[in-house]
Amino acid sequence: MSLNEWPRLAYDEWKETLHAIHMWTQIVGKIRLTTTPLLNHWWNSSLAVTPRGLTTGTMPSGAGAFQIDLDFIGHELAIVTNRGGRATLPLRSMSVAQFYREVFDTLSGLGIADPQINLVPSEVAIAVPFPEDVAVRPYDRDQARRFAAILLKTDLVFERFRTGFLGKASPVQFFWGSFDLAAARFSGRRAPAYAGGKPPNVHVHVMHEAYSHELISAGFWPGSADVPRAEYYAYAMPSLDGLADATVQPEAAEWNVARGEFLLPYEAVRTSPDPEAALTAFLTSTYGAAADLGRWDRALLEERVLCACDPVPAVKDLRRTRLRAG
Repeated sequence: MSLNEWPRLAYDEWKETLHAIHMWTQIVGKIRLTTTPLLNHWWNSSLAVTPRGLTTGTMPSGAGAFQIDLDFIGHELAIVTNRGGRATLPLRSMSVAQFYREVFDTLSGLGIADPQINLVPSEVAIAVPFPEDVAVRPYDRDQARRFAAILLKTDLVFERFRTGFLGKASPVQFFWGSFDLAAARFSGRRAPAYAGGKPPNVHVHVMHEAYSHELISAGFWPGSADVPRAEYYAYAMPSLDGLADATVQPEAAEWNVARGEFLLPYEAVRTSPDPEAALTAFLTSTYGAAADLGRWDRALLEERVLCACDPVPAVKDLRRTRLRAG
């Protein structure tokens, strides 16, 4: 696979590997959720994209700290601590129960106290507790590597898009419950109390906290049995009258009535002449349509404050100045 390529990702070809990775990220994500203090909208629970997969980032452990990385290039899970400890587990075909047991045995071996996670998977209809999920799940290395490549390429586009907004914005983050990479922008206003549906095996308070303030969100989702294709999505919360009629880009994007959001098939992005431009157009046009309908103060949230510097220095010159100052 070329580094410039946006790889093919056919749901039916990797659905079993997807399920395995989903449950692995749930276990790792629940460790992060349990060990870190609550950050607005559950941002403390999410994982972050790395050049090789996903990471928890730093998590506290007693007087120290540790981190867990899922490496889909080297096909291993790595745990490191600030005390110099490091251990790895090979990612391979195995049961969720075995993965759970090996991770927690490794944490114990590194002197990390049991995080006492909730053992029931979240946001899935059939929620088998991790220690009881003994069916061996295939792990296809090539498909896992493709998934990691898509996460990275998507993350880089989302990060560039994020720089055009000056208001409150989420990190680009991977949510292990819904199994999607997402980023949100906020108007700065509170939202009405959430009264919509909720995913299975999730307390409704999770949704109340997630949608406590007006937002426009976009993300990438690799698909499911009900929707067997990878796709990008964008929506506003609370929902906006008239948003379904907005014209957005690229042409392959469309409004999905049942889900109340814009969808863009990943395959349309992958096969376009310029995938980065196609995805950026989707993010920009869906945000613009929702922000205008929602009467967001776009001047405040998007226009940088002018100063008396003349001429304004280039970004590269400012970086050099900061380095000298440091």
